Amino acid sequence: MRSDCSPERWLATAAEGMPCPGSVAARKAFARAVLVVFLLTQATDGVLTYIGVGMHGMHAEANPLAARLMAAVGLGPAVAGLKLATASIGCGLHVLGVHRVLAVVAAIYVVAAVLPWAAVLLAW
Repeated sequence: MRSDCSPERWLATAAEGMPCPGSVAARKAFARAVLVVFLLTQATDGVLTYIGVGMHGMHAEANPLAARLMAAVGLGPAVAGLKLATASIGCGLHVLGVHRVLAVVAAIYVVAAVLPWAAVLLAW
């Protein structure tokens, strides 16, 4: 038992069915939640990118590498390939145990990709 989880605190949280903060169970729960949020962010970005580029054309994609890939192989295969690659990298980070980094990357995706696409599509 870690020092930040006294026996009294452990008993109180166990009675409520909650893992003690800092415990292995709490870290595993955080890790799983971060991975799920990251994957949902990637899926949302993929759907919004597909809809946005489909409606507004390739010039609407801010990432020049993604736009070139879309021009080369088509919108659907490019978005699917990019999102599968990104999700794979996120799963790799999860396996490596760098969950805080993965959480920061998910937050960056929300701010830099999901929210801008949502704004563009809602304004249309």
